[in-house]
Amino acid sequence: MSKNRVADLVGELAAGPAAQLGLEVVDVEFVKEGAHWFLRIFIDKPGGVTLDDCQAFSRLIDPMLDEADPVPHAYHLQVSSPGLDRPLKKEADFHRFAGRMVKISTFGQLAGSKKFTGRLLGMDGQDVLLETEGGVVRLPWQQIASTRLVPEF
Repeated sequence: MSKNRVADLVGELAAGPAAQLGLEVVDVEFVKEGAHWFLRIFIDKPGGVTLDDCQAFSRLIDPMLDEADPVPHAYHLQVSSPGLDRPLKKEADFHRFAGRMVKISTFGQLAGSKKFTGRLLGMDGQDVLLETEGGVVRLPWQQIASTRLVPEF
């Protein structure tokens, strides 16, 4: 089974336990590092997650993973916060974090660049609106490779 398919299956499986605990599944990664495989589930909630949240979620998801058995070999399960520079993956994230500073990378050049930093204004249809030093930039959703929050102190 492909790494992406495992991540998708685990993401679907994790949604129920996360909702039960008032959490959101931000991302799921299934990666090989050296000789070991890691299944990483990143969770969040308004105000951030605590170690207790990670442990509670891990206790719920672990037996579900054992039963569903989406990974065909041994792996290490890691549950954690996505961090201050969390990725924005879903369309709802772009609405929720409107007003925050973000870094966006695109698949190809748009407006002369592949990297943009600015204040997220939200979405307009299928376009992400970003206020940069040069003005408002409209980036098509399908062209966005990655978006991360920029921590502000």
